[in-house]
Amino acid sequence: MSHDSPQPTPEQIDFLGITTPDKLSAASKRALKWPDIGNEWFVEFQTHNLKGDFAFEKGVCRRDPSAVIKEGDTYYCWYSRSTGKTQGFGGDIDNDKVFPWDRCDIYYATSTDRITWKEQGLAVPRGEPGAYDDRSVFTTEIMKHDGMYYLCYQTVKSPYTVRVKNQVGLAWSNSPDGPWTKSEEPILSPADNGVWEGTEQNRFKVKKKGDFDSHKVHDPCIIPFNGKFYLYYKGEQMGEAITFGGRQIRHGVAIADNPKGPYVKSPYNPISNSGHEVCVWPYNGGIASLITTDGPEKNTIQWAPDGINFEIMSVIKDAPHAIGLNRTANNEAEPTETLRWGLTHQYATWDDQVIRGFTSHRVKRHVAKGAKGDD
Repeated sequence: MSHDSPQPTPEQIDFLGITTPDKLSAASKRALKWPDIGNEWFVEFQTHNLKGDFAFEKGVCRRDPSAVIKEGDTYYCWYSRSTGKTQGFGGDIDNDKVFPWDRCDIYYATSTDRITWKEQGLAVPRGEPGAYDDRSVFTTEIMKHDGMYYLCYQTVKSPYTVRVKNQVGLAWSNSPDGPWTKSEEPILSPADNGVWEGTEQNRFKVKKKGDFDSHKVHDPCIIPFNGKFYLYYKGEQMGEAITFGGRQIRHGVAIADNPKGPYVKSPYNPISNSGHEVCVWPYNGGIASLITTDGPEKNTIQWAPDGINFEIMSVIKDAPHAIGLNRTANNEAEPTETLRWGLTHQYATWDDQVIRGFTSHRVKRHVAKGAKGDD
């Protein structure tokens, strides 16, 4: 055994099923370094259809549900809404729809049973021509703090080209039903230290890639934490690479003293090496994060005591996309309590997307059908 190899204890030898302790494979050496966490962070998911205005509707795209909050007996959710065909970048960019999340406005819906939802109408519209959000506002998240409601969301300014740089906007209201006041300027923008090569609309031609978020800042979510406001977001880099983990997508955080900002990016960014849609919640004095879809640490739940330095707590499978968390949950009941139910979206077709529900449960034993297993 090399000097840097861990020396297994008798308990580890038995638990890991190591045959010959003095001849450890690379896999066994890695296993000996795993933290002794147990299964309290391990969950499995199920999804289901919803009713009312969240049932499938041909020609309408509803996607990226926010977290769910509750006012009295009523649950609220905000989401991206658009209509029409998606043509991609090969169509008429000035008049067509590039992506399903293009030409979106933010709508909201309510429910009393979490199954049947009623669309209440427009919450935050696109901006006037020339504004930073004139093309699309989408992928929103809700935060309630001190009696005020805050929606952060992605924005795109026309024209929607391959090299367009998405930003983050903010709206606030003293009622979940609005009216909403929008920030005049973005509260978060991509880093400006990347350099494109030439003028062709090709996002892979760069002279310098720049920071992890030099192209886009996506999927914002603001969490009150340690007396400040932590804006977690997904970064996309100019000249984005495919690595051994897939797309090179990472998360960052920007911190403010006030919900409206200014938000200052953490010098520790990026704070993940993987992920896609941001899904974060407070737990045990820190912040938990569900990391999905892209990168070498995808399909994990991670936790950071300081909201920045995350470690893997479990490896999961089949997590729903674009999760809208249950913000009414007792987060301290157990690490994944907030994941017991919530919202997600599904592609019925590329043009028609629908908001669905999900549930999860902890898994402590794998028991065959008809067999008995202690709980």
